[in-house]
Amino acid sequence: MTPAAFIAALPKAELHMHIEGSIEPELFLELAERNRVEVRWKDVDSLRAAYDFQNLQSFLDLYYDGCRVLLNAQDFHDVTRAYLKRAHADGVIHAEMFLGPQGHTERGVALGTALDGVLSAMRAAEHEDGLSSGLILLAQRHRSEEEALEMFEQAMPWREHLLGFGLGGAEVGNPPSKFARFFAQCRERGFRVVAHAGEEGPAAYVREAVELLHVDRIDHGNASIGDEALLRLLAASQTPLTVCPLSNLRLKVSKDLASHALPKLLDAGLCVTLNSDDPSFFGGYINDNYLQCQQAYGWSPAQLVQLARNSLLASFLPQARRLEEVARLDAFAALAPQQWSAV
Repeated sequence: MTPAAFIAALPKAELHMHIEGSIEPELFLELAERNRVEVRWKDVDSLRAAYDFQNLQSFLDLYYDGCRVLLNAQDFHDVTRAYLKRAHADGVIHAEMFLGPQGHTERGVALGTALDGVLSAMRAAEHEDGLSSGLILLAQRHRSEEEALEMFEQAMPWREHLLGFGLGGAEVGNPPSKFARFFAQCRERGFRVVAHAGEEGPAAYVREAVELLHVDRIDHGNASIGDEALLRLLAASQTPLTVCPLSNLRLKVSKDLASHALPKLLDAGLCVTLNSDDPSFFGGYINDNYLQCQQAYGWSPAQLVQLARNSLLASFLPQARRLEEVARLDAFAALAPQQWSAV
């Protein structure tokens, strides 16, 4: 069996994927036309050409501009459903997705409009494909903590449909400690909490997310390799990291996979998972991330199985379902090849 075929069949979870970052150019232009939104790009090729980012901020500028085509519940449904169909085709059995409500409500799109569309797509995916999913709402870190708390309260009518809350956006100058009260509130209400940290920000931001925000997972976490004590802490606690290798290359967090933090994080014994982040913008869905890393690092079938196991164990699925899916993965692994075939 080839690595590509193995990865396609590998049962796994995806834990770091922004719904707004999964809009393929074709759908983006279709939504712009449907909603009569004037955009800068007239065709797919010119839009794809704009995906040449210099850093995280240059990506975010285009990302937020692109959100303008999302106006109605059907728009959010179509984008979410398109991603979940692709995830199912890639062997994903459970997906935990991010949505940034503040970027939509500030445009006059009601939170209920966005949530109704996303949640209806999630229900369709479970009914039609057997793919379970969860939704995590992100506070934008360049905004104030008061705005994050306001977003949290606005979301409470949908609380039974929400998995958790997190922190996203431009890291530099916006440390996790800025949102300590927000995270405390989320935890007190029984939600799971995650935070983007250590992508462009320093290892100190990862430490703040763990020690001050008490997060359940770190999104990215690359910078952790700069702090040996932090690596030992993360290894001991097995706090999962949702690493996004191809995203890191496109945003120039790493110049190539050879110099990426991923091997060092794994060697340090951390619970690392592979994810796509914003797959349309970064040219790689979850299987692309697995395959390019396998090719770069020479991973064996057993190493890929371990990464898939990490993704299932790091998910926020109920414990019984987690163990059930790990057993399913183990059954797959028992029949898997020990080495790769040439074709």
